[in-house]
This record gives sequence, C-alpha cells and structure tokens, in this order.
Amino acid sequence: MYFELLRPYFLMLCPFRYAQIIIGFRRFLTAMAIYPSIWVAPSDFQQGENSRIIYVHVPAARMSLLIYIAMAISSVLFLLTKHPLFQLFSKTSAKIGALFTLFTLITGGFWGKPMWGTFWVWDTRLTSVLILFFIYPGALRFQEFSADVASIFICIGLINIPIIKFSVNWWNTLHQPSSISQFGTSIHISMPIPILLISTSFFFLTGISSILETRRIILSFSGFSVKNQINLQSNNRKQVFFYTNNKSSKST
Repeated sequence: MYFELLRPYFLMLCPFRYAQIIIGFRRFLTAMAIYPSIWVAPSDFQQGENSRIIYVHVPAARMSLLIYIAMAISSVLFLLTKHPLFQLFSKTSAKIGALFTLFTLITGGFWGKPMWGTFWVWDTRLTSVLILFFIYPGALRFQEFSADVASIFICIGLINIPIIKFSVNWWNTLHQPSSISQFGTSIHISMPIPILLISTSFFFLTGISSILETRRIILSFSGFSVKNQINLQSNNRKQVFFYTNNKSSKST
C-alpha cells in the first residue's frame, strides 16, 4: 500500500474519482458554518460584530501552521528516500501555505484596526507569522536550485512554529491566549462550532488543492517528455530522409 500511494498514476486516478465528492463536501461544510457564525453565535461585548472575523482568521492561521508541519514532514521523507513525490508535495504545499498565511495576516489586520487602532503592530505573534510568510516563498526559491537545500531550509524553519504557537504564553503580547484548550473553552459554546466547520473545510480544500496541483505538475512533466520524444522522432525521420536523398543522388 505504501508503494501504491507513491506511484504517480495514483494521483492521476484519485482526482477523477474523489475530487468532486471532496469539493462538494467542503462546500457543504462552508454552508453549514455560515448560519451559526452570523446568526447563532453571539457577538463579543467588547469587540462587537468585528469579532466574527475570527471564524475565518483562526482556521486560516491554523492551516498555515499545519501546512508547514506537513511540508516539513514531506521534506524529511524526501531527504531520507529521495522520492520525487515528496519534493512535489513540499512545493505545492509551500504555495498553498503562503496563501493561507497571507490571508491570516490580512484578516488579522482588519481585526486589529478597530481593536488596536492600526492594521499592524510589531507584536511577537504577528512578527513570527510574517516570518512564516517569507519562509514559504523562500522555500520555493531554494527548490529552483536544489531540492536538498530547500528541504533542509524547510526543516530549519520549523523552529518558527512553536514560537508562533506559544508566543502569547512566553511573552507579554497584544494577542490573547488561546480561548480553546484541553481544559475547556472560555468562549460561548456556539462559537467553536463554526470555527471547527471552517477549519475542516479549509483542511479538505488544502488536501484536494495539493493533490490537483501535484497532478498538474506531473502532467506538465509528462507533456514535456512526450513533446521531446515527438521532436526527437521527427528529427530522426528528417535525418533518415536527408541521408536517403543524398545516397540516391550520389548513385545517379
């Protein structure tokens, strides 16, 4: 089963069989999250209706971290096995992770403007998330030169993940500590439900996007190889035709 999943043709068949089902389920989760996030969950007594931005900000922030962890695991597996699919997964994950991180920064800025009076402050968590955003395109840039160097760079950047996660506990920051923990929740019970639904929707969106993008890259490689083969065969035929004409002309 392990080798079956790592074969490129598995990615060729998987999107056709399950993509529409996963996309439809993700849309269903998003639709289910809209109603409780707008009409059921109460607004914060200090932040007002602006607090509803957490229903997309928090899931996006979580996905930006999860994607990087998955990308780091894929990089480690690539360094150990040298299997090209792990390198492709790291590449596609970096693109998707950069988008989620950028979305996190933008939604955080719109949340912070009425709360802090500005779109940006050099808060520890904000700064570390900004660093994460630059690590993603940095990894893509390194992959243009060497997959091994890019994988090592990604593994080193993993140090930034616990800094983002625990910065609100280690330092005095403007961000509040996590409202949901293993000891319970400090927010209304109706608020974690849309956050969980949107987080699950983002998870499926990331998975299917990563598979489809990896499949596109594989198809581009295949198309390039087929095109080279066609050009090579065409050149060989021209050479044979030229050689045959020259030979016939000399014989006459």
